[in-house]
Amino acid sequence: MAKLKLPTSSVDVEREPVLTPRFALSLVLVVVGIAWIAYYYAAVRPDHSGGHYSGIGFIADLKGWNYLIGFVLFFLGLIVSAHPKTPMGRGRGVVVGMLGCFLLGLAWICVFYIFSNNQLDHIWVFNDLGQKNLIVGIAFMAVGFAFATRWE
Repeated sequence: MAKLKLPTSSVDVEREPVLTPRFALSLVLVVVGIAWIAYYYAAVRPDHSGGHYSGIGFIADLKGWNYLIGFVLFFLGLIVSAHPKTPMGRGRGVVVGMLGCFLLGLAWICVFYIFSNNQLDHIWVFNDLGQKNLIVGIAFMAVGFAFATRWE
């Protein structure tokens, strides 16, 4: 006669650690990417009245490439967080990351198209990127696909 196994409660299940070195790295990359873009936009870039670059020298020398550096750091942090050893790479985190990136990408592109006539000048970062906003929106969706590959 087969023995019946008692169901294990959710308390007995050993959980993976939340703060792993990989997850800490992903958080650092995301925060540094956002900080890079925010610092460039707020402190370094010239104003539209014909001003000049100011701030830290090498960041001012990079000019528009600062957006690429910031967004690459940000998206790299999101991709690193899609690994199964991080909370975003397993269980419900995968679905949250995937749908969040898909929806943020869609929202980014929709905001760009809605305000692209003459009102885009009033939205931070959007006003400097112009048509490159489409690349940012598509990059959000590409990161969503990185999460989708982890979905079981």
